[in-house]
Amino acid sequence: MTTEVRLDKVEARNRLAPRRGPYWVRLETGAYVGFRKMSAGSPGHWLARCRDPLTGKQLQTALDDFAEAPPHERFDRANRAAREWFTHLNRGGNTGAPVTVEGACAAYVRHLRGAGRAAAADDAAGRFKRWINGTKFGATELQKLRPAAVSAWRASLIETPAKPQDKRQPGTRARTASTLNRDMTTLRAALNLAASNGDATSDHAWKTRLRAVKNADGRRDVYLDLEQRRALIAAAPDDVASLLRALSLVPLRPGAMAALTVASFDPRLSTLTIGKDKQGKDRRIMLPKTTAAFIGRLCEGRRAASPLLARADGSAWNKDAWKGPVKAAVLAASLPANATAYALRHSAITDLIALHRLDTLTVAQLSGTSLAMIERHYGHLLREHAAKALEALSL
Repeated sequence: MTTEVRLDKVEARNRLAPRRGPYWVRLETGAYVGFRKMSAGSPGHWLARCRDPLTGKQLQTALDDFAEAPPHERFDRANRAAREWFTHLNRGGNTGAPVTVEGACAAYVRHLRGAGRAAAADDAAGRFKRWINGTKFGATELQKLRPAAVSAWRASLIETPAKPQDKRQPGTRARTASTLNRDMTTLRAALNLAASNGDATSDHAWKTRLRAVKNADGRRDVYLDLEQRRALIAAAPDDVASLLRALSLVPLRPGAMAALTVASFDPRLSTLTIGKDKQGKDRRIMLPKTTAAFIGRLCEGRRAASPLLARADGSAWNKDAWKGPVKAAVLAASLPANATAYALRHSAITDLIALHRLDTLTVAQLSGTSLAMIERHYGHLLREHAAKALEALSL
C-alpha cells in the first residue's frame, strides 16, 4: 500500500515508523520518490518509482542513502537523482540491473573483440585490470557516478608511479601526461559506449573530468632532416641503429615497428604486413627495393616468430628498452635533446608530404592513422603547397 508523507522535512522522516515498505511522495503524475526506514537509528534509503507509459509496467530503482550529505539536503538530492532516472528512462535508457563502471569497461572490451580489434581489446582489458576492476570506483553504478568521483580517480592515477614495460628494468617512473591521457581515453570510450547503450543518463560525470591533458606530447614538433637522421643512426649501437633506420624508412609508430616479426615480411612480394597498430587491423605496405633489401637482411637465417627488429640479446624492443639508448645516441650526435624515436616517424611523414608531395590519403594509409589526423598535424604543409601553386599562376 502506498502511503504519502512529508519526506522533505528531517523531523517528519525521524517520526516515521520503521518498516520494510517505502514511504512515497509524488513528484509528478506517475513519478515518485521513496524513503525506506528499516530501523530507528538508520539514515534510511531513497528510491524512485514510475510507470512506463508504453507498457504500463511499474518500474522502481534504489538510489542511495545520501548519508554523506547533511540530513536537510538528502531529500533534494534524492529528488534530483530520481528525476535523472526518469530522464534516463524517457531517453530509452535500460530498465534492467544497474550497470557499474567495471561492467561498462567489460562491455567495452567485448565490443572491441566483436569488432575484430583484438589488440585494442587486450590493451583496454589490461588498463581496466590495473585501474578499475575490484576498486570502489569500479563498483560505482553509472547512474550514481558523480564528477567528484571521476576527479578522485584521475588524481589517484596521476599519483601512481608507472612501471616500465621492460620488466628487466627495476623500479618505477613518474606517470607522464601522455600515459595518463591513454588511460583516460580508454575509460572515456568505455563510458561513452555505455551512455550510447542507455546504461547512463548522460556523460555529465566524466565529460570534462576525463579530458586529455593538452600538449602532453610534443614529439611531432621535433623534425630531423636527412643528415640528422643519418647522424643519429650512425651514433647508435647496431641493434638500436637497425630500429632507427627502419623507422626512418617506413613511417610507423615505434611500438608498431617493434611488434613486427620475421613473418611480417614477404620477400617474394616485398611487402610488410603491419598487425599491431592503432588502426586496429592488418594492412600491407609494398616496400621499395632498397628498403626490402634492408628488411630481408634482418630476416636472414631467423625463425618466422622472431622479432623483426631484435635487441642484441634477441628479445623484442619496447619503449622502455629503446628510450635510454636513443637518448644516448641523440646526445652523441649533437641533436636536439627532445628528439625521440617517434621523431623519426614525424620526420618521415613530413618529408613524404613536403618534399615528395605524396597525397595525404596515401600518407595516412602508410602511417596507420586517419586522414583527419594527418591534416590536423601536417595541414600547414598543404597550405604552403597551395600558396606556391597559386604563386605559379601569377601573370
